[in-house]
Amino acid sequence: MIYDIRHVTRFDYGARVKFARCNLRLKPIHWSGQTLLDYRLTISPSGRVAPARAEAGLANVMRMVVEQPVRHLVIESVSRIEIDRPVPMPLNGSPPLSAIAEAARASRDPSPAGPAAYLFPSPLIPLDRDIADWCAADLHPDRPALDAAIALAQRIQNDFAFDANATLVDTPPHEAFLKRGGVCQDFAQIMITGLRAAGLPAAYASGYIRTIPPPGQPRLVGADATHAWVLLWCGPELGWVGVDPTNGIWMAGDHIVMAIGRDYGEIAPIDGVVLGSGAQKMDVSVDVAPVLEAAA
Repeated sequence: MIYDIRHVTRFDYGARVKFARCNLRLKPIHWSGQTLLDYRLTISPSGRVAPARAEAGLANVMRMVVEQPVRHLVIESVSRIEIDRPVPMPLNGSPPLSAIAEAARASRDPSPAGPAAYLFPSPLIPLDRDIADWCAADLHPDRPALDAAIALAQRIQNDFAFDANATLVDTPPHEAFLKRGGVCQDFAQIMITGLRAAGLPAAYASGYIRTIPPPGQPRLVGADATHAWVLLWCGPELGWVGVDPTNGIWMAGDHIVMAIGRDYGEIAPIDGVVLGSGAQKMDVSVDVAPVLEAAA
């Protein structure tokens, strides 16, 4: 399936901003099952953009500098991407969680995609005994990895309520866990907390899901905005497998990976420094449309 993605971020400032320097992580990365066909980035009214090395995680980082005074700033990211990613099949067999944990500890892969970097707590996803104990019910060491991953994702979907007003972007996983509510970022962080507590390498994936579902299928939660889900390393043969605890499904043909890191802080779509006074308002809109449906 080929998708056209339009991601628009609009900043409205209470007073003129004299200078802004930001990191943009809006260009989807090269990842298994997806091929970026075209990409365009537009900044209005103006801004200098240059490639930058990713500080952490797997991301295409662009540095944006705005040097003229502005009251409004619009960043538009447009991608065309092809997705060819089958649904993982637990019935085909997968290694037990104990074998995955052992293989991750023994890995000598120093690349950003190596499993060892995703075994430990990170700034936004610390160790949490309550979450670890709750997740452990699905993470018996002898359980096949794929079976355990989808079971935990579906339990989070069933037991937690999607509530955009329950949490903020900096809400810690423990608070969302106690509320039994939040958004995709919260559910991904809760699942990653439990996986890492069990000695398993788990990464935070940021990206998109299709806005318009296939005929007869329900609309996925998280459309019309950037989405977040979990990647579990399932050994050297299977590699990284994605699972979406917000929707209780696998990462497959409806998911587009934008960036991967230990937590949201490493791969936020936009962050940086703005010099000015007054309030700031940010609006984000996302549209992910299959090319054939868009042309119909």
